[in-house]
Amino acid sequence: MAKKKKPLSSRKLLSIAGLGWMFDALDVGMLSFIIVALQKEWSLTTEQVGWIGSVNSIGMAIGALVFGAMADRVGRKNVFIITLLLFSIGSGLSALTTSLALFLLLRLLIGMGLGGELPVASTLVSESVSADKRGRVVVLLESFWAAGWLIAALISYFIIPVYGWRIALLLSAVPALYALYLRLNLPDSPRYTALERKQKPSILQNMKSVWAKEYAKQTLVLWILWFCVVFSYYGMFLWLPSVMVMKGFSMIKSFEYVLIMTLAQLPGYFTAAWFIEKYGRKFVLVTYLLGTAVSAYFFGTAEELPLLLTSGIMLSFFNLGAWGGLYAYTPEQYPTSIRGTGSGMAAAAGRIGGILGPLLVGYLVAAGKDISIIFTIFTIAIVVGAAVVLIFGKETKNTVLKD
Repeated sequence: MAKKKKPLSSRKLLSIAGLGWMFDALDVGMLSFIIVALQKEWSLTTEQVGWIGSVNSIGMAIGALVFGAMADRVGRKNVFIITLLLFSIGSGLSALTTSLALFLLLRLLIGMGLGGELPVASTLVSESVSADKRGRVVVLLESFWAAGWLIAALISYFIIPVYGWRIALLLSAVPALYALYLRLNLPDSPRYTALERKQKPSILQNMKSVWAKEYAKQTLVLWILWFCVVFSYYGMFLWLPSVMVMKGFSMIKSFEYVLIMTLAQLPGYFTAAWFIEKYGRKFVLVTYLLGTAVSAYFFGTAEELPLLLTSGIMLSFFNLGAWGGLYAYTPEQYPTSIRGTGSGMAAAAGRIGGILGPLLVGYLVAAGKDISIIFTIFTIAIVVGAAVVLIFGKETKNTVLKD
């Protein structure tokens, strides 16, 4: 008879799940720097560069939908490990590619792993922490994303110019080993464990339940919110080093400035983690999204380095704080039986925005449109997301999760 695992403390759970989250960010962050190197090495057009980011988001949409639904059937822990292995192995193999077509295929698989892991990990942590700490802990889980981006910026700054992008990608494949450790040491969510004893609906039934009358309004709010946030984030941040190059800086200088901007992500998360239990989820989402919108507008119109750096730093601060609020808010909208499905479907809807954002930048740049116009589009999208959650979203601070 298998020995029953003791539940982990919230701190240990946060560190275990957070490291997986960090490796996700390492991959996504590094991609934004690798795109700059690939564009030069493979003589890619801006449209082709846009497709690299968008194929990644196509994979994330598929992964969020499929693995989110699977998490309600086979458990949060099992899906967490599968997705971690998928993107780690894909990252390692992509370091060996010599053609854009194969690179895009592997980015699709990596994206599936990334897209599935993020909502499942936040669901797992949400279900394992008490109501009074839940929002703060999930935002702190998101803060590991900033650590991953910071490591990606450091690797890209020191490794890519000297050793090339292939070595950088191989370094991001290390999480495959970590997944084995997770398998042995991570218990599943206590709420899912209790659900296992009951007869569970099919995946299709769960997907229909997400749009049942009781949950339809919050599902629509989440889908619009996710679309606006992901559309703007991937449109802006995957192109960030490239935009700096377009504004006249060298590749090395661009990497250096993006590294400085990335540092602002951590205080963005930490302040959001404090505010989310004090003032609520809607306060954090609306405040940090509006801060993102203002920062995006000034970054797009800035020409001088001081304003570029300042607005870029504020963009990182507010945008990633908003992401923390988003991941805390989403799982709280649904009962345990459909929480993974609901979170995954919302994330999948958002990833459609992640497909369109990088493509939009690529095609508008190719058409000769100014960066200020492109960032104004993202500014408007973010304001729409903030308005929807402010007017129609329901506050979930201190609510006990439904079974």
